Amino acid sequence: MKKPLILVTNDDGITAPGLRTLIGLMKSIGDVVVVAPDSPQSGMGHAITIDNTLYSKKVVIDHKNGAPTEYSCSGTPADCVKLGLREILDRRPDLVVSGINHGSNSSINVIYSGTMSAAIEAGIEGIPAIGFSLCDYSWQANFEGAAEAIKTITTEALKHGIPFGTVLNVNIPKTDGKPPKGIKVCRQAKANWREKFDKRLSPTGKEYYWLTGEFELLDEGEDTDIHALENGFTSVVPTQFDLTAHKTISHLNTWNFNGNQN
Repeated sequence: MKKPLILVTNDDGITAPGLRTLIGLMKSIGDVVVVAPDSPQSGMGHAITIDNTLYSKKVVIDHKNGAPTEYSCSGTPADCVKLGLREILDRRPDLVVSGINHGSNSSINVIYSGTMSAAIEAGIEGIPAIGFSLCDYSWQANFEGAAEAIKTITTEALKHGIPFGTVLNVNIPKTDGKPPKGIKVCRQAKANWREKFDKRLSPTGKEYYWLTGEFELLDEGEDTDIHALENGFTSVVPTQFDLTAHKTISHLNTWNFNGNQN
């Protein structure tokens, strides 16, 4: 049987340890092509490059036999997927995987995530896609414990398919190399960032800011991704990119938009 073609990308950059780990895992499942940013693109969300040129070049990061074909891209994670699908691949991939992100993309973080935006870009094209994140921001994070969950979720996605209009947001707890307790399908926890700006002065007297903040959990549910992660489980959240608040349509239809008097 023909092996599935898997496009691999990320937002931490093509040399990131998380990406290198994901490539190795995907090589055991299918044929791999990598298109990833040439520099870190964390927090870029679904940004795309429209006011500048895009560059891409074939690179060799892994010199071992059986190393995948890899391309670095000057753009964002969403750019990488667009370029990979339209210019680099010679056939449509069976799956797009993004990650492994250094840090959590659970709850509200999914909105800002370059990792998940790459997966969503693939989903928009009708291609099954998964974003993988490990809840450890360290560049030297231990990804060994994430391997089993990632391979299981990937093979199940290839076997069963992912419904159109949906991508999977997978977050894996920090376990210092040990496997998580299991895998739970969850909903996105309600949360927010209580943001602050650290205001400073440059040596020339010009004001500048560093964005800081605290994560504020607003959800006590036991069916959320945060609850699963805090209890040692890998969370899988089916994430849609249709942002319509369907339940609100009927309410808005009661508004008097046309100036008619009741």
